[in-house]
Amino acid sequence: MELLYTIEIYFLLFMTYAFFGWLIEVICKLIQEKRFINRGFLIGPYCPIYGWGAVLITLLLKRYLSDPIVLFFMSTIICSIIEYLTSYILEKRYHARWWDYSNKKYNINGRVCLETLIPFGILGVIISYFTNPLFFSWYSSFSSTALHIISTLLLIVFIIDNIISSNIVSAIKTEGIKATKDNTEEITQFVKQKLREKSILHRRLINAFPNLKNIDFRLKKEQKK
Repeated sequence: MELLYTIEIYFLLFMTYAFFGWLIEVICKLIQEKRFINRGFLIGPYCPIYGWGAVLITLLLKRYLSDPIVLFFMSTIICSIIEYLTSYILEKRYHARWWDYSNKKYNINGRVCLETLIPFGILGVIISYFTNPLFFSWYSSFSSTALHIISTLLLIVFIIDNIISSNIVSAIKTEGIKATKDNTEEITQFVKQKLREKSILHRRLINAFPNLKNIDFRLKKEQKK
């Protein structure tokens, strides 16, 4: 039971930071685009990459809590690995790239760049010293029954969301276009048009990722129609 309790606590921590990560993304886009854009791969208001980053920082960097400088750099390294692997896996799985930093300085294969990693290091410090103590104290105040119910409901919603979202992106994969990071505007517009012809969930995806680049499709066949 104690192990289950710990797992549930960390799952709530994961979902909490996933939500705040989504909130950060939405606010940034609101400032840039002057409108609300529901960011994220999933339908719900959470970005799992932030949740995984926060949980791994919490679990792996406890020994560095006495040294904020080391904690900052270690957080940066962990987040860079997560972001790079996430980009790579998504591209291999769905033949699509969700972000591309190729036009920014000090990037690695367009998957990570220094400009985004420094804020992650800062967030790692904030998480370790400020927000984690608050969240752990709050979650620990829940009764075992309440913790079970909340964790179970969130897990069910999260799993269903992953299944639905994965199916949507898989459908896009089969109806996309042959594209690379150097694709023309004509091809990009083709992808957006194909997505807009789909359901509201497809339209949400393209609004969240306006530069989504699908790679693996029969473009020539479409052009012949």
